[in-house]
Amino acid sequence: MRQLFLDTETTGLDVNDGHKMIEIAILEMVDRKITTNYIQFYLNPQRLIDEGATRIHGITNEQLLDKPKFEEVIDEIIEFVDQSEIIIHNAKFDLSFLNKEFLALKNRTFDSYVNKVIDTLIMARGKYPGAKNSLNVLCDRFKIDKTKRKFHGALIDCELLAEVYLKLTEENTSLLSFHDEKQNNSTNLDGKFNKFDTLNLNLMVIKPSLAEINVHNQILKDLHSSSKGNCEWYNKNSIN
Repeated sequence: MRQLFLDTETTGLDVNDGHKMIEIAILEMVDRKITTNYIQFYLNPQRLIDEGATRIHGITNEQLLDKPKFEEVIDEIIEFVDQSEIIIHNAKFDLSFLNKEFLALKNRTFDSYVNKVIDTLIMARGKYPGAKNSLNVLCDRFKIDKTKRKFHGALIDCELLAEVYLKLTEENTSLLSFHDEKQNNSTNLDGKFNKFDTLNLNLMVIKPSLAEINVHNQILKDLHSSSKGNCEWYNKNSIN
């Protein structure tokens, strides 16, 4: 499975104030292995960068004078993403900038060119509700080395995000492997499943609290929204 990690740096925080992208990077992962395949562009935004933004990413106006405009690299970006799964931390922010540029140049949003978008911020909030879940915090939580991140940078952040995503999803991978192993062990040669005796297991049923139910439903609602209405769990499995 091909997945791509994407990050951008911008002239400021709000696309509605006319701010633009000044860096974009997309890093490839295939079957949970990071490859050497990536694209990275510094962009001339044709406007000044906010001083506060430069303090975060370290990119200055002078550095971008000879860089391409976004319209000059958009086709290469489309070719690279090629209906892959895109993983972004705080996808709402990056997509607001990407979609505005894509609508102006292609009359289509960026996310219409990809298979789906996964937001690791939503994933992290679901796993650690109430905690801070910035990329820096998640790197610290998972003991990921971020010493090379003196400034925010799109490619560096893609590399860190890839490691964070692998940590966020390794339990799911382990559970799937365990399920496959149990399934294989419980299947006869004729393809029929053996029955398990659960009468003597003394299983305890713990019902969720109202607060837990509300958090669960909010996570599903966020997933449903970020997947453009494609979260089947939202309608089928929400706890009421």
